[in-house]
Amino acid sequence: MDDIQRRTVKVNGINMHIAEKGQGPVILFLHGFPELWYSWRHQITALASLGYRAVAPDLRGFGDTDAPPDVTSYTCFHVIGDLVGLIDTVAPNDEKVFVVGHDWGALMAWFLCLFRPDRVKALVNLSVVFNPFGSINNVIEALRAYYGDNYYMCRFQEPGEIEAEFAQIGTETVIKEFLTFRTPGPIILPKGKGFGHPPDAPMALPSWLSEEDVKYFTAKFDKKGFTGGINYYRNINLNQELLAPWAGSRLQIPTKFIIGDLDLVYHMPGVKEYIHKGGFKRDVPLLEEVVIMEGVGHFINQERGDEISKHIYDFFNKF
Repeated sequence: MDDIQRRTVKVNGINMHIAEKGQGPVILFLHGFPELWYSWRHQITALASLGYRAVAPDLRGFGDTDAPPDVTSYTCFHVIGDLVGLIDTVAPNDEKVFVVGHDWGALMAWFLCLFRPDRVKALVNLSVVFNPFGSINNVIEALRAYYGDNYYMCRFQEPGEIEAEFAQIGTETVIKEFLTFRTPGPIILPKGKGFGHPPDAPMALPSWLSEEDVKYFTAKFDKKGFTGGINYYRNINLNQELLAPWAGSRLQIPTKFIIGDLDLVYHMPGVKEYIHKGGFKRDVPLLEEVVIMEGVGHFINQERGDEISKHIYDFFNKF
């Protein structure tokens, strides 16, 4: 990782930490929760070696980027404002950039393409489909009705509550629990019971995740806390309200989508039907390819680093 350059840039009123490597057309990599720029370590190195300039920020609230204290400072508009500022910095003169997103980063990548198609050349998105919540206004209550009060997105809503539980569990265990989660079903967090495992139960890491990787994530979340990242979930309903002017919009950016068949998102209500029965292609007319990777979980860019890098290169190389 030593040859990946790191710096802080001023965007949209905050200090944003970015990692970058390579020369050539810019690819912007957007991470999810509970992650950092570091989640893209394999792709940064691979795409830089293939003639691209890879740029991966810590998103607002994560890692070495500022974390504003107000919960409502984490709407899609705040985050896209940051990203447009970043694009202006790394690709001035109104250049278009390539974008790759995963998890929350994928959702923000969809919004970036929707709000500012003039700045995006093509998109590769992982795990999270376009418009995952449809036209539901109160998404959290709908999820609560479907999964129950202990569904993780519902547990994330009350400020400070889940943070206190995570503090008791310990940052390293929380990171390991999320990154090694492979059940193709919902994350359920019963109050006071953490992830349902004894706190001292040993956790075997998969081959794609090293103790060194876990230590990097742990050190950054120990320092920053989880609140910034969890605040994205606390704005799900507000985002739905704010997005009303874009209801029914079609996303007109050339797109490739990749998801693992063990990804919890693939098994959320309606997602498979949306992907396979025409809804996705209707909303994203320039969706050129959908890849379902067998035997792969949610953290697909880390689990299958080389394959994802090749998918990205093969698609962007057309442009």
